Amino acid sequence: MSINTVDNVKPPKGKPKWLRVKLPTGKKYTQLRGLVDKYSLNTICTSGSCPNMGECWGEGTATFMILGNVCTRSCGFCGVKTGRPEDVDWEEPEKVARSIKIMSIKHAVITSVDRDDLKDMGSIIWAETVKAIRRMNPETTLETLIPDFQGIGTHLDRIIEVGPEVVSHNMETVKRLTREVRIQAKYERSLDVLRYLKDNGARRTKSGIMLGLGEQEEEVIKVMEDLRAANVDVVTIGQYLQPSKKHLPVKEFILPEQFKKYEELGLEMGFRHVESGALVRSSYKAHKHIN
Repeated sequence: MSINTVDNVKPPKGKPKWLRVKLPTGKKYTQLRGLVDKYSLNTICTSGSCPNMGECWGEGTATFMILGNVCTRSCGFCGVKTGRPEDVDWEEPEKVARSIKIMSIKHAVITSVDRDDLKDMGSIIWAETVKAIRRMNPETTLETLIPDFQGIGTHLDRIIEVGPEVVSHNMETVKRLTREVRIQAKYERSLDVLRYLKDNGARRTKSGIMLGLGEQEEEVIKVMEDLRAANVDVVTIGQYLQPSKKHLPVKEFILPEQFKKYEELGLEMGFRHVESGALVRSSYKAHKHIN
């Protein structure tokens, strides 16, 4: 089954039934939601209205974004603001660590905006955040979902040295669409980042892509093959959803059976873990990716 790539195809109308989710419920979710509201904690789960929030929180997993909420890049798929970021908050590592402690998080995913405006690309704050979490929450496992740091080894080394259980960097899309979807990013550079991480001591590496932007099946398979060639351990594959009318349109809603096919292919290729489904996001079932 090939995925439609006709440039002038009309965007599909309405979300299919498999993209509809129930409102999050449960004792653990209610408890964490109350803590987030009480202490004004900043999680991507809430600010990004993640459809898996209830499920992840129920399993003791949450995602936090550092280095502000303004990005120096302007990717066509991303709802984060683009512009001139604020000054670095050097107290942020302790704030994030404290939030994780208050919420009793078992597995935390840390991500950030791109900070190409900084000499170190934000890598020092990244490292300090991991250190602070380790000090305050020694039992909490970590995944760092990092930007490409422009492929500079010195910055990547800072992440490797603090030893998160998983280091993740997303490809986001297929090679042909990279320039349109990730304007300032480069397909080969992202692969090089993942390869460098693994070759230089990262425990487990991970990457993710979105579908529904006009890619073909063979292109998706090629990304997966490239990721395996870079010794990536875990891959996530999910449906792209348009954040606003200003962002790239959805070209197609991918069928559940197609996601299942990619999952089976990925396992055959040798990935240790494959999450493939319409509602899958980078941090979906992230706690399982450390095992």
